[in-house]
Amino acid sequence: MSTQTTVPVGAQWFALHTLSAQEKKVKTYIEKFKSQEELDEFIFEVLLPTEVASEVKNGKKTTKVRNLYPGYVFIQMKMFDEEKRVINKPWYFVKEVSGVIGFVGGDRPAALRQTEIDDIKARVEAAAGKEVPKVTFDVGEEVKVTDGAFANLTGRIDEVDPARGKLKISVSIFGRFTPVELEYWQVQRVTE
Repeated sequence: MSTQTTVPVGAQWFALHTLSAQEKKVKTYIEKFKSQEELDEFIFEVLLPTEVASEVKNGKKTTKVRNLYPGYVFIQMKMFDEEKRVINKPWYFVKEVSGVIGFVGGDRPAALRQTEIDDIKARVEAAAGKEVPKVTFDVGEEVKVTDGAFANLTGRIDEVDPARGKLKISVSIFGRFTPVELEYWQVQRVTE
């Protein structure tokens, strides 16, 4: 009896190089038409690793889905027969999808190692349900507070907590430095 975790016989993971901003379209097309083209026995899973990124523009916090590997889609498929020859039907179906440049590795693509796919899936799982800031900050950097009780004050970053999206900043209030904890989106870099 097979389960979801059983790897189909001959299935391997490959990286597809796509045109910029076409990754989702490629994934959707393959998933939609693989059954119609009778390729379910050759194409098993299409993976587009993403995360939710947040940033503040003009005082408004926005979030958007960002590709972890821009320009790439990962596909689990049976590409080779028992004699290690390319199986034409799934090969040409995938290569001719609009937005696909080709398989990474060209005409004889090397399969990705399972550990590479496991790492990618772990990264996707870790990003699930979390917003990551589009901008990263460094200790010692000078920032201006753009939101909250300390708006318009500048300060230096003492600590960065990327997991929580928080910063500890020393701001000067009445001539004394006071530590303040703020979220990434509440500050912006001071440009020189």
